[in-house]
Amino acid sequence: MSDRLTVLKTYKLYVGGKFPRSESGRVYEVSDSKGKWLANAPLSSRKDARDAVVAARKAFGGWSGATAYNRGQVLYRVAEMLEGRRDQFTREVADAEGLSKSKAAAVVDATIDRWVWYAGWTDKIAQVVGGGNPVAGPFFNLSSPEPTGVVAVLAPQESSFLGLVSVLAPVIATGNTAVVVASERSPLPALSLAEVLATSDVPGGVVNVLSGRTTEIATPLAAHQDVNAIDLAGADEALAKELEIAAADNLKRVLRPQPVDYAETPGIDRMTAFLETKTVWHPTGSLGASGSSY
Repeated sequence: MSDRLTVLKTYKLYVGGKFPRSESGRVYEVSDSKGKWLANAPLSSRKDARDAVVAARKAFGGWSGATAYNRGQVLYRVAEMLEGRRDQFTREVADAEGLSKSKAAAVVDATIDRWVWYAGWTDKIAQVVGGGNPVAGPFFNLSSPEPTGVVAVLAPQESSFLGLVSVLAPVIATGNTAVVVASERSPLPALSLAEVLATSDVPGGVVNVLSGRTTEIATPLAAHQDVNAIDLAGADEALAKELEIAAADNLKRVLRPQPVDYAETPGIDRMTAFLETKTVWHPTGSLGASGSSY
């Protein structure tokens, strides 16, 4: 009996809830930390980036309009699906980051826990950063956070899974939609995460995942007029400066790269970075300082 040939996995992009190959038809080789070939990943083009923005914009209304509690349920479902594919992600993280199986398993566990952590924040962040404001007058003055819109996320280059989730989860937990540029050197965990998102309850277009050359994909995203914000976590200093200049054209919110220990419990900074605050005034029905009413 002849030896069985392994069925190799074909990795694809994730755009608008579907798995297209790159519009360019190009791929590039992904290797492990020792230079061993792992897979061919799609090499995204500018057209792929534009398609991802269109999909993210289309999904924004429904996702931002969902209740915060419902978004939390959806994100928790993703964590359930990640738990079920824990062994697969352990292998991919071990290959991507050159870790032992036990250390990779610890990273995957931390990643799943991080996703649950952000799922729990969806219906609480409004109480922390919003609420009633004390004013002198017969008015209610209420501030509430709202999502910024479509956010381009450059995933960290070295932390291919924990870092990826640490920058993606806060974006969608607060009602934004995302276009993710996966780690250029280690994109496979991000492309596999897309398969989890597709088989969970996350609506198509809420998260779109692109792989390829970070500079090639990030440049059109930073200049895109329908992208509202950009997280430069995966950019080096020179690229970050270039993208920040491009982002200024339509006054995008920009989160510059900074040293981060993704193993530490995060604060709420990455959630508030992509929230806008809306303040509403409303008369109380009182006629004046005396407190008399209508």
